[in-house]
Amino acid sequence: MSSILKLDHVDLHLKSEAGSVHILKDISLDLPGSKTVGIMGPSGSGKTTLLMVLGGLEKPTSGSVEVADTKLGGLSEDALATFRRDNIGIVFQNFHLIPTMTALENVAIPLEFAGHKDAFEKAAAALEAVGLKERVKHYPGQLSGGEQQRVAIARAFVTTPRLILADEPTGNLDAETGKKVMDLMFDMTRKHGTTLILVTHDATLAGSCDMQVKLRDGRVAA
Repeated sequence: MSSILKLDHVDLHLKSEAGSVHILKDISLDLPGSKTVGIMGPSGSGKTTLLMVLGGLEKPTSGSVEVADTKLGGLSEDALATFRRDNIGIVFQNFHLIPTMTALENVAIPLEFAGHKDAFEKAAAALEAVGLKERVKHYPGQLSGGEQQRVAIARAFVTTPRLILADEPTGNLDAETGKKVMDLMFDMTRKHGTTLILVTHDATLAGSCDMQVKLRDGRVAA
């Protein structure tokens, strides 16, 4: 099976008030496409930072990152933003919806940026797919936490990306709602043949993934 993600000896140092901090240490990974991958590790092990590197939101100090046969280090900021828009969907713990826009408008944003003339039609279909057909005109403040995360999932999948990055997507949800959200994400991933990279503290949830990567102190432990 072809790889969707390749990391080759990735290191990342970030500046802090105390000086340079070595966050990621010599990480090499080769992950196949159309799989679900759970990333686990204690707080401070580098999980979220690794996700940011995979999404091109953080540039490694050394080493190379390749996503969908494209080396991110060779792209300009504009080209990287376009690549991310067309190939990567991101689901955050805190939803990151625009409060002054309706659910429909939030989901349509990446399609509008990409120049799709049928952005709102596709956004409506995406919201229907996540069970929010009757909530398209509601604003984030009028939706429950689970509904807001469903909007975020619809937005992440609406451009049919090859890769979905999810950072503790159930962290702000109760257990029952969190399970429903993850069942939806797994179902959408299988339906679209997408690769899902999931950062989680939940060992059971990570165990539901096809593969697991365990980090410790910025290194791949297993």
